[in-house]
Formats: sequence, C-alpha cells, structure tokens
Amino acid sequence: MSYVIGIDLGTSAVKALLVDRNGTVAAEASRSYPLFHEHSGWSEQRADDWVEATIGAISELTSGEGVDASAIEGISFSGQMHGLVLLDEAGNPIRNAILWNDTRTTEQCREIERALGDKLLGVTRNPALEGFTLPKILWVRQYEPEAFAKAKLFLLPKDYLRYRLTGELHMDYSDAAGTLMLDVAGKAWSEDVLAAFELPASFCPPLVESHGFVGTVLPQAAESAGLPASTKVFAGGADNACGAIGSGILSEGLTLSSIGTSGVILSYENDKSKDFAGKVHFFNHGKENAYYAMGVTLAAGYSLSWFKKTFAPDESYDELLADVGEVKPGAGGLLFTPYLVGERTPHADSLIRASFIGIDGSHERKHFARAVMEGITFSLNESVDMFRSAGKTVDKVVSIGGGAQNPVWLQMQADIFNATVVALENEQGPGLGAAMLAAYGAGWYESLEACADKFVKHADAYSPNPEAVEAYEGIFRAYQQVYEQTRGLNEALAPYRN
Repeated sequence: MSYVIGIDLGTSAVKALLVDRNGTVAAEASRSYPLFHEHSGWSEQRADDWVEATIGAISELTSGEGVDASAIEGISFSGQMHGLVLLDEAGNPIRNAILWNDTRTTEQCREIERALGDKLLGVTRNPALEGFTLPKILWVRQYEPEAFAKAKLFLLPKDYLRYRLTGELHMDYSDAAGTLMLDVAGKAWSEDVLAAFELPASFCPPLVESHGFVGTVLPQAAESAGLPASTKVFAGGADNACGAIGSGILSEGLTLSSIGTSGVILSYENDKSKDFAGKVHFFNHGKENAYYAMGVTLAAGYSLSWFKKTFAPDESYDELLADVGEVKPGAGGLLFTPYLVGERTPHADSLIRASFIGIDGSHERKHFARAVMEGITFSLNESVDMFRSAGKTVDKVVSIGGGAQNPVWLQMQADIFNATVVALENEQGPGLGAAMLAAYGAGWYESLEACADKFVKHADAYSPNPEAVEAYEGIFRAYQQVYEQTRGLNEALAPYRN
C-alpha cells in the first residue's frame, strides 16, 4: 500500500495524517507548541517549534505498527495563514513569527490604505486588516529597525516548515493571497505594492502552485522523521484553501460552512474578475487557476464554548444542547449576535461586542443555547446573503467543524441558509486537503476532482424546512439591524472594558 502525508500546521498544534490510496486515514499524530502573548494583542510563536513538532509527529506515523515508511510517496502542507517569518541572509529567523491573530498593526493598516488607495482592493482584492502579513512587515520595520535591517526574505508559517525540510524557498498562491502583496488575479507579486513600501522583489519568495513539486526531504530531516530521503514534497496551501479541497469544494455551486473557534463561509469561484468590494475575502484557491470568496465570523464556535464555560462548566456539550431541539426557530424571540471579540464579515469592527436581544421571563437556558447557535449561523448567513446578492448560486453547503457534530445545528444551517447541507463521513479538514495535494502531485490522480471522488465521502444531507425558512428570513432581517443599533453603545462602553 502506498501513502501520502498531509501536514496541518495550526495555531496551537500540528497534525499529521497518513493517508492511503483509498483516501483512508491509516494513522494520525499531533504535537502542540506554545503561543506567546508578550503584550495585549500580540501573538507570536517560535518558527523552529513548528519544525520540531512536525518532525516528531511524522516520526510517530512512520514508526507505527504495520507502517512501511518506504511506501510513503509524498508529503504536503496546510498552514495557518498570514503569519510573518523574517529570514536573514543565512536563512534563519531574525525574530519570533507574528501570527494571524496578532492585532498590533492598526496603525500600519491605515498607512497601507493611504498609500494604495483604490489599488488595494483592485490588486490584492482584500482590505487592510491587522491579521494580514504586509502590516506586520511594516510594523517590524517601524518598531524593530535593527532586526528588520537583517531581513532578506519573508515566508509564511508552512513555507518556513517546508523550507527546513527541503532547503527550498517557495510560497504557493493560496497563501500568498493573504499577504496583501499579491496581485490575486494576475498571480504575481504586485510591483505597485512593493514599490509603494520600498520593498525589493527579492524580499518575496518564488511562487508555485499548491500541488507543485518543490523538492525532496533533506537527509538529516528524513532520518529524524523516519522518511525515505526520496520522499517528494509538494507546496501545499493556506488552511482555508486546503479545508476547501478536503471538503470537495472544487466546482461552482459548492459552498463550505466551517464552524471552529472562528467560522468560515467559503464559496468556490472560477471568475477572477468577480468583485465583492472587499466585503468578503477573495483568495486564490489551492486548485490551479481557481479562486474562492470567504466570509469570516470571528467568534463562531468560541461563542458556544464561552456560553458553556460561563453557564454550564461541568456539563458536556451534549448535555448543554440536549433540549435545544425542543425550541422552535427564533428561540422564543431571543436573538444573539456573536460579537464577543469584535467581528470580521461584513463588519470589520474590533470594538463591537455581543448582545442578547429580547430577553423575557419565560426564557430558559435552552432558549439561550439555541439563540447562541442561531446567532452564529445568522452571522455566517451574512456571507451567504452577500454571495447571492453578487449573483452566486448557493444551493449545496458542506458543513464541517463543530456545527457538523450536532444534527439540530445541521438542520438549523439548512433552514437559515435555505440550502441543502451535507456532513462528511471522514471529516479531517485541512490535513486531508494537504494529503490530496500530495496525492495529486504524486500522480495518483489526474485531477483534484478525481482525488476528491475517492477521498471525500458525504454523509447525511439536510434539506431546508419551508416553514423554518420563512421564519428565519424574518428573524435574519432583525439580526441584521442589531449591529448598527448597538455600535454606538459599544463604542461608548469600550473605555470601561478590562
């Protein structure tokens, strides 16, 4: 039996999947690494912690019972987006990596907007947000000039990991699209952006397709990981692009709903000229010459975990949600907006905060729990609504993450999205997408679509209930009013937050 390995380099841990030609996960391993929050809003990691953890996870796979390491034909990667790794002349990091969830760069975002004006959305297709890479580069240049003077090239997290395994420097288009430095439609580093901030072209790594072959594993790394030195390495992609691949979102009409700590609505695009005016993200897909539009809810699953921690810390999620199915759509007139940490889509607002609207004396905990689930789904539906307004068809949604673990929530998504919602039998998220890129790159399949036919297995499907759809349409219109109605209140309260 032949295998490929998919590596998912996440924010808190790396996960490695050993996958056979049938798309079956034969083994998996993970390793965690620390996060550093030296100041409020800062989020950093040591880049070499990723390397050590990944080699450890691969070694666990290759040493597993019944695994023939010589049968491993390829390896590829999914990575946390936007993180900044700066390398010196010798190829070593000059400081800790600054991660996607670091928010220190508001000043630099405004600088980017002033410098680029309309070119920002015209070229990069995305607004300047604190999480993106270019603001981080400008922050280091401004506040750590001695360190920045040593910087010769930047990488994103999974690209540094791959560099340490192969000795080769590359970045794929799907991850590069999250830097604010890529001409997304033109698939090249933007000369306009680089010139505006006096960054040389040599500061950016060579670009490659996500399934592109970029080398083999270096002898020392191969020995440590238990891999053959001949193991082929393929570029990989951004976590959301790989999540789309691993969920089979590879053609028009397919949309992904992913509810993790944050939530994502991602829709396949083959039209590079589609313009969402920066209201949703527009990135290159991990599939060649394809794109995806994506809306983000910052506190999706986090809203439910906050609710559980605060009001039911000693109960399981199954216990907390056991009675939710008894509550009719609308939670008895109770509405929740999931703005616990601000919001991204369609309101890029760091000051807005969550609300329960419509509380009365008849409400029980089950009403609040259902309102939280509905509020998360309403927030995701804002992106679905914008996709449809832009002419996209959204009639089939693949649901993954926490929202796919509960049948009541899956039906709720179908009713609020007014679309068929499908769960997956073998949900492995971005790691499976990375494995599929390796399988396609290694020549196992003639296309990613053919690979998906084998690897991605659909489970139950949920059709929208007409009565619930009608009810939710009215409630959603009320939900959409809450942001504007509470924005001023939250701005007034902001100085009093801890």
